[in-house]
Formats: sequence, C-alpha cells, structure tokens
Amino acid sequence: MIAFVFPGQGAQFAGMGKDLADNFSVARNIFEEANDALGFDLASLCFNGPDEDLKLTTNTQPAILTVSVAALRVLQQETGLQPAYAAGHSLGEFSALVCAGTLTFADAVRTVRQRGAFMQEAVPVGVGAMAAVMGLEDGVIDGICTEAAQGEVVSPANFNSPGQIVIAGHARAVDRAIELAKAAGAKRALPLPVSAPFHCSLMKPAGDRLAEVLSRICFTPMRLPVVTNVEALPNSEAARVMELLVQQVSAPVRWDESVTKMSELGVDRFVEIGPGKVLSGLIKRIAKGAATQNIEDVASLKKL
Repeated sequence: MIAFVFPGQGAQFAGMGKDLADNFSVARNIFEEANDALGFDLASLCFNGPDEDLKLTTNTQPAILTVSVAALRVLQQETGLQPAYAAGHSLGEFSALVCAGTLTFADAVRTVRQRGAFMQEAVPVGVGAMAAVMGLEDGVIDGICTEAAQGEVVSPANFNSPGQIVIAGHARAVDRAIELAKAAGAKRALPLPVSAPFHCSLMKPAGDRLAEVLSRICFTPMRLPVVTNVEALPNSEAARVMELLVQQVSAPVRWDESVTKMSELGVDRFVEIGPGKVLSGLIKRIAKGAATQNIEDVASLKKL
C-alpha cells in the first residue's frame, strides 16, 4: 500500500522544479498557474533565486507547494500510481490536500502565501526562536520546556522521529531549554535558522487570520484520506479541513505518530513528492522496513 508524503519548509533551494518544468508541460502549467494566482513570477524565483528572497517564508511556502504539486502532476501522468493515503509535514499538508482533490491548487498557493505572511507577522523578528533537540524522550522534552518557560512560551513544535524533536517559543525560553537539554544528556541541542517560532501558541494570531481566508474557500469531497498533523489520524471529511488547518498553525506537527499510523493501516511504501529527501530520512527511522522513494526531478522520476 502506498502513501504520498509532501515536505514542508526547510527544503527550499534555487533551481528546484526547473528540471521538471523543462521536460514536462504538465509541470510548466503548474508554475504558470502559480504565477497567475499570485501575480508575480514565482517560477523565476524557484528556478533562479536569489536564495535570500526564496528563504522569506512568504515566498518559501508557495514555492515549495508549487514544486511539490508540479512533481505530483508529473508522477500521476507518467506512472499512474494511486496512493491509499496522503500526508504532509506542516506546509506539506496543503500539498496533500491538493492531492486529495479537496483544495484547488490556485486556492492552495494563494492561501499559503498569506499563511506565510501571517506567521511571520505574528511574532516580531528576534522575539521567537526554534531549536532541534536530539536524543531525548518526549516526556523529558515536555519537562524541560515547562522548566525553561519561566512565564514565557516554549513547547514541542515538531515530533519528527524517535529522539528528534523541534521546540519553539520565545527566544530566551528556547535558549534556556537548549541548556537544560544539554544538561539532560541530549546528543544535540541547537538553534534553527528560522524567521519565526512556528507551531507554538505564539502563532495563534496567525491561525485566526488564516481562518478568515479559509472561510472563503469551498472544500470539495476528498478522493482519499489525509493523515493530519494535528490528530495524526486519517481525515476524509472536507468539512473538517478548515478547522484542522487553523489548529495546525499553533499545534505541534505529529509526524512520528502520523507515519506510525499509516504503517499500522498497511502502508509499506512512502513516496516523497517535492524538493529534498528530509521526510524519507525521517520515515526510515520511524517505519523500519518500509520502502521510501522520492521525486523532485527527472533523475528521481526515472529511478522511481
């Protein structure tokens, strides 16, 4: 049984998607649709950079979504593979919803552009931070965050794989948590180069603004279930998509549980669709024995 999985932020790089667009009209069409929906040349930004512009979250989010959907359309056209489930890490959940047919690509790319702006504007630059902690159990991380908070916010943001958790919150609280994690025996505890503290309660204002945007979108019946970040369970109800996307902005990404759930449901092959192989690496640590493949360019398509 196959699941399609889609990456979130962290996979952006100049040149992504260009190989597919150069070789497949279905991919070019997606980039053209993105340009039309956004009113600027996103394709040129993806293909040529500059990196400093590509790394701005208002550009990163629509860029990764567009490359992922372009790769999805090529994969569907060239292979006919049909997944039993779809899932995405953070931003990638929007790509999964496009795959499931409940959200049009044009609506998705416009929405994630705004989502990026809302998330960036929710917390002034420098006030928030994120850090990766390796080698500690979930419960230990929870205790460290509670001790480090001291009236501020710091909490788990991404449960990526066993022993790999990202925390987010106020910068000083995150710094305190890093030191406590090192003292507790973490293999690594280091700050991440991000522009905002995603997936913590500081993002609640961004979720509220996103809700207004999503309320104007018509979600059509889903062709396949999407395993959501918030619940780590399959959702097949279009009527629940909006609430789950709003909650996702300030709730932790439960990727470890999501992959485990898909494995329990019979998925033994995961195809990562979009730039990079980050999710494939995580899946290998979560669902040992499952096959992982990716598609981001012509070479990876031929290999698949």
